Amino acid sequence: MTDFVSEESLIARNLANRAKAASTSLSRTSSAARTAALQKIAMELLVHGQQKKILEANQLDCSAAVAAGVGSALLDRLRLDEKRLASLADSVAELAQMPDPVGSIEDLAFRPSGLQVGRMLVPLGVVLMIYESRPNVTIDAAALCLKTGNSVILRGGKEARNSNRAFASLLRSVLEQVNLPEDSVQFVEPPEHSFLHALLKQQGSIDVAIPRGGEKLIRSVMEHSRIPVIQHFKGVCHVYVEKSADLKMAENIIINAKTSRPGVCNALEGIVVDEAVAADFVPSIVATLTARGVEVRACARAIKHLDGHSFAGVKAASDDDFDREFLNLTCTLAVVSGMDEALQFLDRHGSKHTESIITQNYESGLRFLREVDASCVLVNASTRFNDGGELGLGAELGISTSKLHAYGPMGLRELCARKFVVFGHGEVR
Repeated sequence: MTDFVSEESLIARNLANRAKAASTSLSRTSSAARTAALQKIAMELLVHGQQKKILEANQLDCSAAVAAGVGSALLDRLRLDEKRLASLADSVAELAQMPDPVGSIEDLAFRPSGLQVGRMLVPLGVVLMIYESRPNVTIDAAALCLKTGNSVILRGGKEARNSNRAFASLLRSVLEQVNLPEDSVQFVEPPEHSFLHALLKQQGSIDVAIPRGGEKLIRSVMEHSRIPVIQHFKGVCHVYVEKSADLKMAENIIINAKTSRPGVCNALEGIVVDEAVAADFVPSIVATLTARGVEVRACARAIKHLDGHSFAGVKAASDDDFDREFLNLTCTLAVVSGMDEALQFLDRHGSKHTESIITQNYESGLRFLREVDASCVLVNASTRFNDGGELGLGAELGISTSKLHAYGPMGLRELCARKFVVFGHGEVR
């Protein structure tokens, strides 16, 4: 008796097999051909007719989002305009000019046997990219995968359905024009979750799944996948104001990290203040934040430092608040007794995304860098710098918060595997 195979499973298998065939062809194309594809994508993003189609599609998504009552942070992630399209084009053009890691050989050395041994960077194969409301991910993911010889299956969220469809049409048109396999980029309309689950079972054809979005999405992918998963988990990012900190610098960094774009994953969600400077800094930073419309959820120790002050935007924090990614103009505030307690606090409440310390003490900065477990750790800089472009990677596929196979922003090199290559002169063993 043969096992029943659902229609969804058959469609998912066919889609994955096409992606696998495309990845094999794409991996054997020249670096110049793949770079030309990226250059063409960047050019098309600036064409007036293309921009008109994309922005009209995006307006449909934004109007639906407003009607559904989504928050301002989600709407900001969703919205496109000419400036954002130009920035996206610049990012793809920059990526096109970056060195191609595919085929490069590292750590080449002679062994006592006379063999010369190294490790060559090769494409991962087929990437299943699962994401939610940010339509720019469609372009970023496709560009990164094409540059590195990987094919990609794009499964965006329903919020950006029309925008993603417009981007996918542009991408496949470019692939046809430059004679690269069209199935190197496949866009999956946001179907039922059951179809995504069917895709996550195609371990024979899909090499890695990368979910980028909310906690619910990532946990669902982890639960249903038979494919290796690289998690891009929530960003509960902190700034720790150490006792030697320049308090004006700390204030500037916190304001930037919280208010410049509160809806992105590298935005600040929690402030941790050393008790030694809390009496001066806590009232000052709360006044500055609340004046900018930020709601501050403070621990009991922090609230004690607000006695005699009246701030409308301050609430007592619950235990759960310290683990939340707010993605809006809300943050937590905690006071700790020193570096040891600060590190314990971050171990307990951080999400391994981004942590920053403000300090004038060199040893304290080094200790923080060494002991904090996060994909990006900064000294005297905003959490907003944990970004592929800012860190020199060009675009990024996302920010991995798991250590296998990548940790931090995933750029070109993180979309490659490393295989051993051996040069001999007839050696036998």
